[in-house]
Amino acid sequence: MKGVILHGGHGTRLRPLTHTGPKQLLPIANKPMSQYCIESLREAGVRDIVVIIGGIGANKVQEYYGSGEKFGVKLTYIQQDYPRGIAHAIRLCKEFIGNRKFLVFLGDNILKRNISDYAKDFQQSDAKASILLCKVTNPTQFGIADVKDGIIKKIMEKPENPPSNLAVTGIYFLTPVVFDIIDRLKPSERGELEITDALQMLLEEGHKITYHMVTDYWKDTGTPQDIVHANEVILKDMEPYFYGKKEEGASISGKVMIGENTTIKSGARIVGPLILGKNCVIGSGAYIGPNTSIGDDSNIAKCNIEDSIIMAGCTIDCDIKIRRSIISYNSEILQRKENGDNKVFLLGEGSKISL
Repeated sequence: MKGVILHGGHGTRLRPLTHTGPKQLLPIANKPMSQYCIESLREAGVRDIVVIIGGIGANKVQEYYGSGEKFGVKLTYIQQDYPRGIAHAIRLCKEFIGNRKFLVFLGDNILKRNISDYAKDFQQSDAKASILLCKVTNPTQFGIADVKDGIIKKIMEKPENPPSNLAVTGIYFLTPVVFDIIDRLKPSERGELEITDALQMLLEEGHKITYHMVTDYWKDTGTPQDIVHANEVILKDMEPYFYGKKEEGASISGKVMIGENTTIKSGARIVGPLILGKNCVIGSGAYIGPNTSIGDDSNIAKCNIEDSIIMAGCTIDCDIKIRRSIISYNSEILQRKENGDNKVFLLGEGSKISL
């Protein structure tokens, strides 16, 4: 089985974080979200993977993942000139796939469960497609499957009156028959070739589609709130480690993951679950609380942070509280005057704030 990771799109709901690069490279627990997809595919035995790239910063994807060797996979890249829908992106992979079954993973989907069993089941099945469904509270925001007596009756994209709350996750097990279907698709109202339309056409033409229910954590990380929540969930499941240095007078409690050459200075307090990258300095007076990720080469002092993502290369030296925030690479927040108010930040790469 071959793999496909969709790594394009504009990420408009995540601006300004996506003004300089693709949303799938935004870190969750100090790891790009699309890396979780690669690891899921690898764990399922899928090593030959094509990555569909496009949009702002597409070159950063190739720079980060390269040939895939250091991630235990072989990566090929295909450029999508403009976001024309998931089905269009899948169609670009026809020559790469050949006559093999394949697995498509949207690069902004986080799934905690190992998918090896799903992959094995599909390999042995005569189904032309298989999908993963998950119960959601806001079904109008997703592709939805109508299931009766264990059989999929209909699949539709973001219906106004959903017949169920079973969302189609961004993970699809497919066969090459889907390429013929996509060739006959018409664009949706938003001008894209929808994968839900392709799946529905498969059903209408008598092809078998199976499904599995996802009861573990699954998140389509389309908003800043989704990313902050996914960060919290991933941190809670990580194995703790400590490769840094703790000065006398520093306080550490809870589950923590501390990278090499990171120093927790006297008077600093950190409470897990949290992760600190390499070469960081957590200065006196800093409090880093639960569900927080701090990227490599960051310097944090005086501030009070919880439930937030601070990316690599950031400097925060400011007596403020930061909650449920995402601060992008190489940003600075420095104290200019006393201000005890809580702040919520969504900062793009290279931002500088003086308070």
